[in-house]
Amino acid sequence: MFKKVMGYIISFAIIMGCLWLGNGIQALLSLSIPGSIFGMLILFALLASGLIKVEWISPSAHAFIRYMIILFVPISVGLMDHFPMLIDNALSIFASSVGATTIVLVVLALSLQKILSSHDKVEKTSKSKES
Repeated sequence: MFKKVMGYIISFAIIMGCLWLGNGIQALLSLSIPGSIFGMLILFALLASGLIKVEWISPSAHAFIRYMIILFVPISVGLMDHFPMLIDNALSIFASSVGATTIVLVVLALSLQKILSSHDKVEKTSKSKES
């Protein structure tokens, strides 16, 4: 039981430490990018480099994901305060959402096509060398 509680405390401390560093970077540089984004990038860099093991942050990460819906309640209530403004700008919001989604899909499709075609060329080359 003690080991499980310590796992939650350590993983929560690591995640909150990355968030704190990200908020510090945002405040220091006075950028419009939220500090939580910097914090996620820091956490990703630490995980990718192997300085932090996935097992170390797993307990709190699973808890955050499990109860994520609760974290959306305040923002949803806040949006209702600005409902008239959202309705006034609904067309531009819809157009930008559809446009951005279309751009992402097209770029992803073209990238995947290029990757798969180069993969096929490598396979054909290696098969012809074997023959």
